[in-house]
Amino acid sequence: MATIVVDGHSLTPEAVAAVAAGEPAALSPTAAEQMLPACKWIEKLGAAADAAPAVYGINTGFGSLKSERFSISEARRVSRNLIVSHCAGVGHPLPPKIVRAAMLLRANALAQGYSGIRPRVIETILEMLNRGVIPIVPAQGSLGASGDLAPLSHIAIVLSRDPDRDTEEDSGEAWYQGVRMSGYQAMHKAGIERVVLEAKEGLALNNGVQIMTAIALLTLLRAEALLKAHDIALALHIEATCGVRTAFDPRIAKLRPHTGHATVANNLLALLQGSELADSDPQRVQDAYSIRCAPQIAGAARDGLAHVRCAIETEINSVTDNPLVFADAGEVLSGGNFHGDPIGLPVDYMKILLCELGNLSERRVSRLMDRHLNFGLTPYLARKPGVESGFMIASYTASALVAESKVLAHPASIDTIPTSENQEDIVSMGTHGARQAMQILENIERVVAIELLCAAQAVDLRKENVPHAMLGRGSQAAHEFLRKSIPVLTRDRVLAGDMEKAIELVRDGELLAAVSAAVPLE
Repeated sequence: MATIVVDGHSLTPEAVAAVAAGEPAALSPTAAEQMLPACKWIEKLGAAADAAPAVYGINTGFGSLKSERFSISEARRVSRNLIVSHCAGVGHPLPPKIVRAAMLLRANALAQGYSGIRPRVIETILEMLNRGVIPIVPAQGSLGASGDLAPLSHIAIVLSRDPDRDTEEDSGEAWYQGVRMSGYQAMHKAGIERVVLEAKEGLALNNGVQIMTAIALLTLLRAEALLKAHDIALALHIEATCGVRTAFDPRIAKLRPHTGHATVANNLLALLQGSELADSDPQRVQDAYSIRCAPQIAGAARDGLAHVRCAIETEINSVTDNPLVFADAGEVLSGGNFHGDPIGLPVDYMKILLCELGNLSERRVSRLMDRHLNFGLTPYLARKPGVESGFMIASYTASALVAESKVLAHPASIDTIPTSENQEDIVSMGTHGARQAMQILENIERVVAIELLCAAQAVDLRKENVPHAMLGRGSQAAHEFLRKSIPVLTRDRVLAGDMEKAIELVRDGELLAAVSAAVPLE
């Protein structure tokens, strides 16, 4: 496996996803060097003892306790207390992939050298990744401003220890080799020494938005793949209903030159190349919006996701804690880089984009069910309508999923609840927005998978009437691949298993890989 190098500047979403999936990571020697000046500056501040000026979070309390001064000699205890007290998350644990991604992102943000944290702490985080120690992080409890304080603390409590003793008490929990245990046990079994945190290091570890960013990043990558799966589903639908390709003519896209529009249209023409079913109805002038306007609708979703990607690419190579140490100028500056809106707002946009994609796919599923709209196919694609119900309730499920997603799409970022005695008086709520985005993504993956199932069945029914008609190169590859795993519906059977298999093929990228081997998709 390739080792991902952490230097603070060069991470990509794909590299983060690779580490989330298990690839190793290492701190760049250059990054380790660039971290030292800020550490030395904090050491110098500590040497000044009570003569040192008040510097937030280094010799003062946190949040509204900023005016409470403490001796630098207490810094280790303060750093540890910060992590212990902030482990206040609730709810189900985040999936290990998200935790691994967040750990890498936090390490990368600290590696730029403005946080006053030692290279050893970053190296400990990376050792945990490489040896498979994954902290248990409750999903709920972050406001997405002042960082993801609670969830990041649940990571930091595993890697750090009490200044006076290394015991199982207050060590959090972690997965190690598939077993849930205390953080102390996991680190001991993995052979990783837990760290005593120095001045500011506790604050550096939990003051950032890496949880919401990790969720958003992994959601984005799956959403980008889902857009291609959507195009495949639409191509199968067009084959089944003898749809019209005119709307995908590149001359139309050139007159309204949004990038996503042209991409979707090009994909559909490539998938349908060689089809003898598309355009085979001489009476058809144009199709309904859910087919004819797909380049405009799914294309706009693509362009929106490009904006989300841009925000995430910037964020994953940013410094997001407070205060920041500018050692070359001998200054520590307090600011707000921990605030979640730069990710929280794009995440809310992504929720809307995914919902619209689901609307598009669900409408086409509904059309395939309707004998008045599916151009000569049976109601619900059943073999014996009335005796059998075919895909009737699969369509209901798609409708339920898009309805649920619309509720989740309410923008999290427009809400705020003041905290910390009104010192932190406007927060992003971006972390639960990111969690909602992932839930919507999973819903819409299921909707597109249901459309693929229904469209494949519809193609089989159509081919019974015109058995020698050729499908397009891409739609043929999709149909053949689906049929390797999911047989045609010849009579009513439990559809839940078929649906789960189709969802797996979409989610894991197997369908996309099979089709892309025949027709490369943009």
